[in-house]
Amino acid sequence: MHQIQANPELAASQEGVAWLILRPRVQVALAGLAGVLLLVGVTLELSGVEAGVVLVWISLGIGMVYGLHAALEALRELSVDIDVLMVVGAGLAAGVGHPEEGALLLFLFVLSGGMEALAMARTRREIEALHRLMPTEALRLENGEWAVCSPDDLRAGDTIRVRPGDALPVDATVLEGQSSVDQSTLTGESMPRRVVEGDEVYAGTVNLVRPLSARVIRPAEESSLQRILSLVTEAREQREPMQRLIDRLSQPYAIGVLCASVLIMMVWWSMPAFSFTQAAYVAITFLIVLSPCALIIATPTATLATIARGARSGVLFKGGQSIDRLSRIGAVCFDKTGTLTIGRPTVSRVDAIGWSDPKRMLGLASGLETDSTHPIARAVHDAALASGISAHPITGTHHEPGRGIVGEIDGVPAAIGLYDYVEEHIPVCLRSLTRDRIQAVHHEGQISAVVAVGGPQGAAAVLVIEDPIRPSAKSMVRSLGGLGVAPVRMMTGDSPAAAEHIASQVGIDVWDASLLPEDKVRLMRETKEELRDRTQPGVAFIGDGVNDAPALAAADVAIGIGSIGSDAALESSDIVLLSDDLAGVPWALRLARRARGILRFNIVFALAVIIGMGIATLVGSLTGWTVEMWVGVLAHEGGTLFVVLNSLRLLWAPGPSHAAQIGDAPSLSSAPVPAVPLDGASPYTGGP
Repeated sequence: MHQIQANPELAASQEGVAWLILRPRVQVALAGLAGVLLLVGVTLELSGVEAGVVLVWISLGIGMVYGLHAALEALRELSVDIDVLMVVGAGLAAGVGHPEEGALLLFLFVLSGGMEALAMARTRREIEALHRLMPTEALRLENGEWAVCSPDDLRAGDTIRVRPGDALPVDATVLEGQSSVDQSTLTGESMPRRVVEGDEVYAGTVNLVRPLSARVIRPAEESSLQRILSLVTEAREQREPMQRLIDRLSQPYAIGVLCASVLIMMVWWSMPAFSFTQAAYVAITFLIVLSPCALIIATPTATLATIARGARSGVLFKGGQSIDRLSRIGAVCFDKTGTLTIGRPTVSRVDAIGWSDPKRMLGLASGLETDSTHPIARAVHDAALASGISAHPITGTHHEPGRGIVGEIDGVPAAIGLYDYVEEHIPVCLRSLTRDRIQAVHHEGQISAVVAVGGPQGAAAVLVIEDPIRPSAKSMVRSLGGLGVAPVRMMTGDSPAAAEHIASQVGIDVWDASLLPEDKVRLMRETKEELRDRTQPGVAFIGDGVNDAPALAAADVAIGIGSIGSDAALESSDIVLLSDDLAGVPWALRLARRARGILRFNIVFALAVIIGMGIATLVGSLTGWTVEMWVGVLAHEGGTLFVVLNSLRLLWAPGPSHAAQIGDAPSLSSAPVPAVPLDGASPYTGGP
């Protein structure tokens, strides 16, 4: 709205006194001084003291300093805007013998402009706080010594050291050490993330416990934090459709108000009941009350406050359009793997067959998988480590891709993999029980691997492997239902048994399995058609930003989940959740709906003030109930301040309820892997 509010680029170009005066806090302070002078001056005038007039004119002069600066900036760009209207109105009011009301107009105009600048600065600080997360120096390994350097000098492949309490200068992969990293400033997660060798750590996060050595994977200017800052900057520059419409109409509207005011003055002056001064008074009041300051500021303050609040809690809205579309969502669809689930296989239990020892079989499996890089191999290693079991030494291992691994322990053959591959190593008396157990596991919607050892001490076990659901998935589905979102639909290319298993755990009633990418797009279109007649017709798709690109493109709102380091999620989604916590989805929906409600109220309120006061000014002047200029000033500027303060309420919206805060388990993507059940309890224990 007011160009007199602190424009950082403009202020930075000023020097000396001019730069100081244009600072928002100085502007508010001088506006306050002008208000005090005006109050004292009017009081003295009413008491018959002539010196009061001088104070009124000084107050008017202070306001003119800011008003003329803003108006001249607009005219220099060949634009007639609200600033020009306000200066013209105040000048004309003083010219027809009402300097007090001109001073009141400029006092409130300058005060509201300064407060708007402070409000905008608050929303900027919420976002620009991310800039301050970056350290000013880093420790880099140079010729065997740790040397201090600037983060900007780091390049991919450099080795850095991060001490406890230090912020990460760049994105890197941990080479040595284990620690906990505080990502709350980026993701909003309340719990630190545990990192070990091989894990990625991100610029701006803080190492908490032990020193880490890490290898730089991208320079500072390409870090995840920098990409996030770029996205937020772009989002702030986007305009909602309503704001674009207002921007296009603002100058024609301002010119129209000027012309209408002149016309009103001429028409009223032509009436016998009005003198020139009275006609000008009505016209000036009309000009003031029809200035759309509150209408112009309504959309950007609400949008920027929402973007800032989201960024503080790890939710990136890519502009006002994303907020508006999310607020209209009536149904949510999502993929299973990597969205509802962690996307990483985990050994949930070891089912020993017959007399087999589950601890021995897990150690044997870990030994066989020692040299494998398959995701299931990592799951087996993690399970053994969590259960305190050492890998058994295996010799002569042979890998057969897609089938399994065979080797020897103390000269006895052992194998892990598919049943057909391992069958010859399973004692004959245990084979039927093993097949039955595998069938039961698959019926549960899980996958399995068989580990067996031959010889006199022959034994077998079935490793039950699953992709764990995200801790907050169930609460997300429940919360979306409470917000009236229906259907909440899962789409997956996995088997019907696996889909039904996850759906029953999470509480989803509508799910589709064995889908190809084109099937998901078809179902998305069908869902949108079903919602066409609803008041909330939008459909959102939630994914990891890597797969399901066609479905994401077909959605009204694409939401990426799960990693501040995911290029695909940051680039392909309208809204990005920077943490693994699905509680951010219903929270973002509530925030978007609240922002839309506040925006609608602001616009309706601003229009009501403009139209109502405009009609009251004209009708009142003709019926003898003249609207005093100071009343119009208070309505105009008071309405503007009200709209700004109403929008700023979004900055104090309650944050999302993270899984760790509501009693769920911590995020499995960063928490230690739990020990698997190894008590031997199985429906297939005992002899043949």
